[in-house]
Amino acid sequence: MEKKSKMKKWKQFLNNGVIYFQALLLGLLAFVFCYTDFLYPLDSLYRDTAYQRSRGVNQSIKIIAIDEKTLNAYGPFGTWDRSVYADLLNVLDSYPTVIGFDLLFVSEMTPEGDALLKEAALKNDNVVFASHIDFKTAVVTDENGKQKIDEAVINMVEMPFSQDAVQTGFVNVSADSDGVVRRVRPVLTNQETGENQNSFSYEIYRKYCEKKGMIPVVPALDSNGTQWLYYAGKPFDYEAISMVDVVEGKVDPRVFTDCIVLVGAYANGLRDQFSVPNSADEMFGVEINANILQSFLDQTFPLPVDRVINAVISAVLVAVAYVLFNKLKLKFGLPLFVVLEVLTVFLGIFLFTKKDIILPGVYLLIFFLVDFVLAVIVNYIAEWLSKRKIAAAFRKYVAPQVVDGIMKSGQYNIALGGETRDIAVLFVDIRGFTPLSESLEPEQVVEILNEYLNLTTNAIFKNSGTLDKFIGDATMAVFNAPFDLEDYEMQALRTAKDIVAGARALEASCMERFGKKVTFGVGVNCGPAVVGNIGCDFRMDYTAIGDTVNTSARLEANAKPGQVLISKVIYERVKDKGVTANPIGEIPLKGKSKGLFVYELTSIDGEVIGGSTTPEKAEAEKAEAEKQ
Repeated sequence: MEKKSKMKKWKQFLNNGVIYFQALLLGLLAFVFCYTDFLYPLDSLYRDTAYQRSRGVNQSIKIIAIDEKTLNAYGPFGTWDRSVYADLLNVLDSYPTVIGFDLLFVSEMTPEGDALLKEAALKNDNVVFASHIDFKTAVVTDENGKQKIDEAVINMVEMPFSQDAVQTGFVNVSADSDGVVRRVRPVLTNQETGENQNSFSYEIYRKYCEKKGMIPVVPALDSNGTQWLYYAGKPFDYEAISMVDVVEGKVDPRVFTDCIVLVGAYANGLRDQFSVPNSADEMFGVEINANILQSFLDQTFPLPVDRVINAVISAVLVAVAYVLFNKLKLKFGLPLFVVLEVLTVFLGIFLFTKKDIILPGVYLLIFFLVDFVLAVIVNYIAEWLSKRKIAAAFRKYVAPQVVDGIMKSGQYNIALGGETRDIAVLFVDIRGFTPLSESLEPEQVVEILNEYLNLTTNAIFKNSGTLDKFIGDATMAVFNAPFDLEDYEMQALRTAKDIVAGARALEASCMERFGKKVTFGVGVNCGPAVVGNIGCDFRMDYTAIGDTVNTSARLEANAKPGQVLISKVIYERVKDKGVTANPIGEIPLKGKSKGLFVYELTSIDGEVIGGSTTPEKAEAEKAEAEKQ
């Protein structure tokens, strides 16, 4: 028993081998896509939409905006005397903890204005100016001794006019290939001098920690030395105050107490706007720096999942999901697919917003969809092939037009095992076949038998019956199984009529060719029977069993040449449908304790059945039966 169970499991595993192989291929494909980050542009757009959710801006970060109002007051940007910025610093005084100028003061303008700005910046030691780095592409050697091409090698640092007197940080923006700012470099190392250059926002953060007596945190960076951004706010979320209002005293400078103040462009014509992941609107550079600063203050540094780990986990999930979709079929596979898609989205959001982990979820979303669609296609093809196989098998038993109709409607309600159905059963065989076969050559016997079987089969199929089996020279047919058939009792009787009609031509042909007479006897009954696939694991037969079948066989055995005997049960069902029959009376049946009342079919729809007895003959047969 244990050996048989193991063999069954092994056989089942082999049967599922194709599915497992397909799952393996899909898993490998998912691994390659995830490891190479092949869909990075699409994944970036997905993460922008799903993950970048505003978490609320820090009110201690404020923007002094060089907006349209300021430009109208002071004229075109870049033509102002720097004493204006000195006036701003004098108004702010020491209220802000740090003041950052997101402006490039890289060349001297007027000695007086430059001197005033430098003096005001050094007064409270709370100012950071912006620098700009000019990059070049060069071949560098990494920490492992391997050479690679680096496009971010420092060529030159453009310092503000104050040089090292005021702390500086570079304001270069690192946008992705699609122009969206998703990550920045907080620190850059000069390959030639070995000196580090801090970014503008990182330098402001360090100055803030210095003023507050805090230890600055080191941002978490990916393998490329970049810091990924989780934007706290969208464009215009940070409080922005017009610079001219501050300089002219229209704003109380105490509102900036203990704040980080960023001074920068806030007008469309100043060409300092960039695409960001959390909004369709562009964001000013000074707002991007505000978001970066808040990342430092909140210590929010999201990092992508390790590429190898992500690729392996994704490959396993994709492979397992494909197997499940195939096993569960569409009914349960579709809900599972929806659950997996929703879980992937919410897991990605949770990891990004709560755990600072960037999950490239678009790969799982796409491959779960591929899994599901492919599983549906594979199951559809398998079901289609199964239906074709069933149809091909049943065309040997059921009328082809019936099978074709069922194929179109898709109603394959064939129960495995057995089911009880009300059916009509027809038996027919050759009278005197044994002596006939003894008097003819084997080839002649086979020829006659084939013609007879062809006649009975065509008659059965013509009337939408099911050819159950050939039993030697006998033919068994059932009606209303395995598929529902309207008026199946009449269809069985019409089949009997067609067989008797066809027998005349066959009888004449055999007499002419072989000098032998061939005649048939037919029996028809109806009632409940067990129908279904009956047999064992390796050999099954679709058939009908029960008393209804046995009675039909006994009727056929008692039928005389050319005679169709039907039971009282079927006669009562069809007597009002254009059927006439002569009562034969009750006759004994082999294997039954009680006799059965029998009728001889004489006509259907006005068409006389050949071989029927006359009323006088019927009375004589009835009297003889009663006498017996």
